[in-house]
Amino acid sequence: MLTTIDDRALAFVNLHGVLGALGELCARVPEARALVERDDRPTSIGFAVRGGPRAALRFADGGVTVDPATGRGTITLPFAGPRAFNKVIAGTATPIPVTGLHRIAFLTGVFAPLAELLTRYLRPSADDLADEGFRDTSTVLTLVVALGAVAELATHDRSGRASASLMPDGDLSVRIGDAVSYTLRVADHRLTFVAAESPSPRAILAFADMEVARGILAGDLSALACVCDGRLAMSGYVPMVDNVSRILDRAGQYLS
Repeated sequence: MLTTIDDRALAFVNLHGVLGALGELCARVPEARALVERDDRPTSIGFAVRGGPRAALRFADGGVTVDPATGRGTITLPFAGPRAFNKVIAGTATPIPVTGLHRIAFLTGVFAPLAELLTRYLRPSADDLADEGFRDTSTVLTLVVALGAVAELATHDRSGRASASLMPDGDLSVRIGDAVSYTLRVADHRLTFVAAESPSPRAILAFADMEVARGILAGDLSALACVCDGRLAMSGYVPMVDNVSRILDRAGQYLS
């Protein structure tokens, strides 16, 4: 089994999988939305990683969207390489903007606390998990990050590419009960995460409820055991689910 972590692949996971979840955070957590609304000027943060990913986070109307077409923004943060960017995401280094110095207050007053809030939901304390609403939101955001990571690793990780090469075109619907439905869209062996329900999935992976989803994502429940007793259901073109599950296991190594 491949267990090494590729810095470049990790940078894609961090930018598109982890920071990409800020939009869903704002959609589900009023505190996050309020942080973005604190500054009513449309603002973007561009991330330009030499030899790695480029994208801009755009903040407006209480939400966050990802623009993968550019690494420039109102504030532009350049990085010498994937490892330098990953250190910033890990909290062991501080980025230095090359544009938007007049908007430093946005980095410290909006983006930084927003990132801290996302971290709290992804790495909750025992007290946080005692609240059912927080626990459910934490589960959904963890799933969003995991699926975003799967989409990136299917292109940028050697093991992920091998699994993606076996997948036909079509949508895989990932559901939690009747409350949540997301999509992994496959086209020409490349995966895209879509934060919406698929109109015509080719395969479905369904968690019975939030507690089952949380247990499996946290590694506290056996996915195989849950399949056997029906708490985790697969339908449609099952080999598609099987290959996504392999990349999901790989994503766990990157996100750990």
